[in-house]
Amino acid sequence: MIPVVVKNCKIGEGKTKIIVPIVAATEEAILAEAATFHTIPVDVVEWRIDLYEGGRDAAKVIETAGKLQEVLDDIPLLVTYRSAMEGGKSQEEIDNELTPAAYGDLLAEVCASGKADLVDVEIFIGDEAVEKVIAAAHANGVKVIASNHDWKGTPTQSDIVYRLRKMQDAGADIPKIAVTPTCKKDVITLLAATEEMSTNFATCPLITMSMRGTGVITRLVGESMGSAMTFGAAAKASAPGQIDVNALNVVLNTIHNAL
Repeated sequence: MIPVVVKNCKIGEGKTKIIVPIVAATEEAILAEAATFHTIPVDVVEWRIDLYEGGRDAAKVIETAGKLQEVLDDIPLLVTYRSAMEGGKSQEEIDNELTPAAYGDLLAEVCASGKADLVDVEIFIGDEAVEKVIAAAHANGVKVIASNHDWKGTPTQSDIVYRLRKMQDAGADIPKIAVTPTCKKDVITLLAATEEMSTNFATCPLITMSMRGTGVITRLVGESMGSAMTFGAAAKASAPGQIDVNALNVVLNTIHNAL
């Protein structure tokens, strides 16, 4: 497995890397929050542009992303547009969602601008959109996290591995899957799939997690099970089960030092 290097962050080597999301709606709030990140343990910042008031306007996203990169300095910026179907949003938002073509165009423009260090693309948004985003990203030196978020439950172990392999085969630099546990065994299924993928099939780093409080353990044990990154909350969490970034860092350090 070859680590992915973004700025000074080497993903897939050593301690589990921490991603902290920004979910504010206005540019002012986004930049203000980013200005505090040099005082917390963060390896990558994820900007959720679907929650930004200008998130469907490529020009506005690119302008704000440039300012955000300046504030973050050497902290890599991950740009994500989480679709309504994969973000657990309301039916009204689902009805007004971007088309797959518009989704692909938006993220491809962001990649071409050079104002992102990584980009998230949902593997099931549509093959043409996925191919467009990955091609634009790699043509401009942007790393790709291909993702899938299952809000209904936890797929079988073999299905989780299949989805991760699909992302890897599509050219993703980092495959990512998040699932919803309905019982404790679902958490074990996610961890078993992570180990199987990382041991038998992975040529690149992975991100896996089981959401909600039931799955919080999966956000902590990545280094030992095969998941290279995890999410910690600063001002506000972007998904259920994220814990405070400072508390998360203490646990990750403890596990790293024990291995």
